[in-house]
Amino acid sequence: MTQDELKKKVAEAALKYIKDVPVIGVGTGSTTNFFIEMLADYKADIEGAVSSSVGTTERLKKVGIPVLDLNDVGTLEVYIDGADEISPHKHLVKGGGGALTREKIIAAASKKFVCIADGSKCVERLGAFPLPIEVIPMARSYVAREMVKLGGQPVWRENFVTDNHNHILDVRNLDILDPIKMEQTVNNITGVVAVGLFAMRPADIVLVSKGEEIITL
Repeated sequence: MTQDELKKKVAEAALKYIKDVPVIGVGTGSTTNFFIEMLADYKADIEGAVSSSVGTTERLKKVGIPVLDLNDVGTLEVYIDGADEISPHKHLVKGGGGALTREKIIAAASKKFVCIADGSKCVERLGAFPLPIEVIPMARSYVAREMVKLGGQPVWRENFVTDNHNHILDVRNLDILDPIKMEQTVNNITGVVAVGLFAMRPADIVLVSKGEEIITL
């Protein structure tokens, strides 16, 4: 199967988690985009969705799903999103698309976080994928220097501005032995808006497509 076919297969497997859920959280990324396309067949059963990015909002509206403000919704029953890396403990690295801050907010506000991905995202240890960090623009260089102290090699994602009007640093060569501790450490650097480690609030369920099989972690 091609990678797109694997993504479609795992996106379809996530549909059972939105049964009888009137308002859902929806993430950002190529696998989630296939999930959004499939929601067109379920729009009669969905009152609305909370979106993690401008791009996702546009896609949801295109298939006829109303987009709601999290402030008006409160706690969500379920959040569906992808990942750039997934550990055996369901810790994630996210933010390749730059939507990590809003994704973190929705994940935190959701009772159940269902992560969908193809098998290539599963790793034994996080860190091979550059760790995205959203930073206040004036703090970019300062945060970069602090990440060097932690052993990383930060690279500014030039010509990219987040939906929150901030910058992204992609930090390479981090060997993330303790994801929770690393997340806490980076969060405490002044100027950091959010780090793309989802360890303090990991996924509750991970659906992974490997060939014809869907594996549930």
